[in-house]
Formats: sequence, structure tokens, C-alpha cells
Amino acid sequence: MSDEPIIGITMGDGAGIGPEVIVKALHAPETKGLCRTVVIGDRARLEQAVEICGLDTVVRAVDDPAQASADGSALDVVDLGLLPAGLPFGALSPAAGEGAYQYVVRAAQYAMAGRIQAICTAPLNKEALHLAGHAYPGHTELLAHLTGVDEVSMMLTSDRLKVIHVTTHIGLRDAIDRIEPGLVRRTIERGHRTLRESGVAEPVIAVCGINPHAGENGLFGHGEEEEKVAPAIEEARAAGIDAHGPLPADTVFFRAGRGDFDLVVAMYHDQGHAPVKVLGLDAGVNITVGLPVIRTSVDHGTAFDIAGTGAADEASMIEALRQAVALAPRAPSSGTTGR
Repeated sequence: MSDEPIIGITMGDGAGIGPEVIVKALHAPETKGLCRTVVIGDRARLEQAVEICGLDTVVRAVDDPAQASADGSALDVVDLGLLPAGLPFGALSPAAGEGAYQYVVRAAQYAMAGRIQAICTAPLNKEALHLAGHAYPGHTELLAHLTGVDEVSMMLTSDRLKVIHVTTHIGLRDAIDRIEPGLVRRTIERGHRTLRESGVAEPVIAVCGINPHAGENGLFGHGEEEEKVAPAIEEARAAGIDAHGPLPADTVFFRAGRGDFDLVVAMYHDQGHAPVKVLGLDAGVNITVGLPVIRTSVDHGTAFDIAGTGAADEASMIEALRQAVALAPRAPSSGTTGR
């Protein structure tokens, strides 16, 4: 048996572009021989995506990830068969939301049991997830729940920029309330550890402020930098982490992009997401840091406006697969592994 890692790809919301970016990515020359893959999703929807994209890919149902082909001769799928026939593309659907939820549940089970070595997720739609009765803000929080982890971080990576977030899917006022020195310090530590594990010997980390100009010595805001951010940086530096800040967000991403920093710690969702997405939606990959399993994801949504047309760009999925392979442990020859 091949020692290549088995990557489990969740199909995401079946009404979105997930099926299309998956079949395109697995058909691309860049992914041939990269790893063994198994999609957790619906065979019929993937076959429909193959037809829409004009590919000659054979979709094959398997009962277990261990049956994933080593030569990439077929697109292997654990077929949960949850989507109704005729499900329209580009429309909110509780059935699609339920499917997206169940694909992640099954993938988490496989990963925790060592039957796959990493999870790579296609996009789900948060509103559809909620319509199906699952009140999670997104993949990150759902996977944390499924794996029994209290706290994780979202890291966005691209060739030019890496950003980890202290808070993500909450409103700005709530984010400011939630930010406190312990959370900031733990986020810095998770980012530092992840970079070390990926081969960066001595990561240099920039930490954003909350207010414009990082408060400019109390001129803006109500002392949030001094109260919530600066103590965390001091503790991180005392522990040997090369952390700098609080720094103004309006310049720190430029500095990171030119190579001054290996990682930027952003305080809230848009502070960190916007700079990465300016580089292009196909450039970023989302990595969940702090889980007991490896999880990477495309850094784009379900794109209902183009779903079902074959126009979706698979570049982010290809890069997410590459990142999953780079981070994943290798499967032992017996086909099982422990964590």
C-alpha cells in the first residue's frame, strides 16, 4: 500500500461550486500523484459536476477511505447519498445544508480514527447550514466541536502573506469585547507553533492593534491596545517568541508582504481577511490551527451566482490540497494510524 497520505475532501454545499472545484482540482495535472484522495459527499452530484465541466473523470463509490486509488484513475467518493435528485444549483437549500454538515461529521470521524490523514473542505453556506438546524458560524467552529476542542484559530496563507485571527465570525463590537490578553497570547503561540512545525525555524510575528494607528498612544480608542494586546505580546516575548506590536494594521500587512514578518496576528475577521483576499481569492488557503486533526480549506465561498456553470476556479482547492499534504502525517503500511 502507498505511504502517501489519504486526504478526505468534504463536498461542501451541493448547491454551490464545491462539486465543480473538486472535480476540476482532482482532474488537474498538478494533483496527479500528490496524494490519495477520497471525497465525502454525493456521487450523483459529483457526476453532474463532471458533466458540467466537460471532463472525462470516472466517479467511483467506495465504502472506506482505505479503498482510495493510489494512481488517481478514478475520483473516489464515500457516497452518503443525501442530496435530492434535481437539487438546483445556486439556491439556498436545507437539504444541501444538511449534506454539508454530514460530510464534515463523517470526515471528522475518519480523521480522528486515523483513516484519513487530513481534511480538505469545499465551501459550505452558513445560512443553509442554519436552515438545516445546525447553528455553527462555519467549518472552524463545527470541527472544533466535533473534535472536542475548546479553542482554535483560523490561519489564512498565501505565497506572500500569512495571517492568524484572534476572533473570526462574530460582529466587530463582540470581537472587541472578546479580545483579552490570554486569547491574544494563545493565538500568538498557536501561530508560532504552526510555523515552527512547517519549517520556519525562528518565526517573526507581527501583532496588530485594534484601533486606527494601534491607538497612537491613547489618541484613538479607549486604551484597548494597552489593556488587551500589549500584555500578551510581553508574555509571548518572555517565552522566547519574536513577537512585535501592537502595530498599525494599515501598514503591517505591507511590511509582512515585503518579508519583514512571517506571520501577522489580526484581531478580527475583516482586519485579516481583506489583505489576503486583495491578493486574489484563488491565492489563499484556510488552515484551522489547534485541532487534533489537519484541516485545510479553500478561501472562498459557495459562489451561488456561478454555481452549475462550470466557471468556478479550482486554484484554491489545488493549493488547499497541497497544504494538506504538506501538513499531513504519512499513513503507515498497515493502512491504519493513531494520533
